[in-house]
Amino acid sequence: MSEKNAPEVTATEVVLPGKVEPSGLRLVERALPAPAAGQALVRVESTAVSAAESAMRRGRYYGQPEFPFVPGYDLVGVVEAVGPGVDRVLVGRRVAALTKTGGWATAVLLTAADLVQVPDGISADEAETLIVNGLTAYQMLHRSAKVQAGQTVLVLGASGGVGTILVQLARHAGARVIGTAGPRHHEALRAMGVEPIDYRVPDLAEAVRALAPDGVDAVFDHLGGDSVPVSYGLLNRTGTLVSYSIASKIDETGPVLPEFLMLAGKLAMWNYLPTGRHASFYNVWTGAGKPGSAKQAAFQDRTRTDLTYLFGLLRDGVVTAKIAARFPLTEVVAALELSESSSRTALGKIVLVP
Repeated sequence: MSEKNAPEVTATEVVLPGKVEPSGLRLVERALPAPAAGQALVRVESTAVSAAESAMRRGRYYGQPEFPFVPGYDLVGVVEAVGPGVDRVLVGRRVAALTKTGGWATAVLLTAADLVQVPDGISADEAETLIVNGLTAYQMLHRSAKVQAGQTVLVLGASGGVGTILVQLARHAGARVIGTAGPRHHEALRAMGVEPIDYRVPDLAEAVRALAPDGVDAVFDHLGGDSVPVSYGLLNRTGTLVSYSIASKIDETGPVLPEFLMLAGKLAMWNYLPTGRHASFYNVWTGAGKPGSAKQAAFQDRTRTDLTYLFGLLRDGVVTAKIAARFPLTEVVAALELSESSSRTALGKIVLVP
């Protein structure tokens, strides 16, 4: 359909009104206009809860929009209509999109160039687990750390949304994987070929060195803060540290930008030391560019290439979607509370089904 004959659509959206507890989320309805030039109307089949939304509700996600807004970092859905300039072949196709915000809705208007087609044989929920989490895991492993067969890697938070994909990709690449997680997830991690360590051990460095006395080739650290120098110290002489979040600071109340600047400065300083080690901060949006720019087009191409490759691994059974729980979009409060549970009961991704 084009914008001339697209049916009127009313979307149900989850609105984050400000710095609130999960119970403060609001469900609202909004009429969507017809797709404009370059846009597609997507009926959402699956979205999810990620650590980003937990940070955003506290106002602690760097670069988040001003309140109120609709959270939702990624989604999978079916294209129902397209605007001028968009190939009509997209209509009826299942697509995935990396959105940062806006995904917690029953329907959305998106830039068509940002959409990645989902292959046949993959469900919406399965595909959802591989968008932001899969891109993050794949790009950190292969574009940042460039992990090779025979190397040893340490994955902090191995039972999480990113961690469960990262360990599978690392094992597929032929790497040995050590991963931290709560004891309740150790059996599942062992089944994936991971050597688990309780994240609560008094001395993580000692526990890792017991398994890798000469250090590891790569560490993937989502905690930030005091964890980062420990992770750096666990590298071997040519190892790589990839830091990709500051989850340990999520409950603090100060401004978040200075914390990122301090972390970035520390990582950059370590790269000037004559150690042979490397450290970097990964952000899935690096290189996104301005709308319409060549840089943005390159970012879209890279995202499409990597995500299509990941979907292929999922279709071929190389990677298994780890879905911790499914909730209707109307039960988003319970989903977010589970995600933030101090008992860390969730293994994998928590999916929302509009």
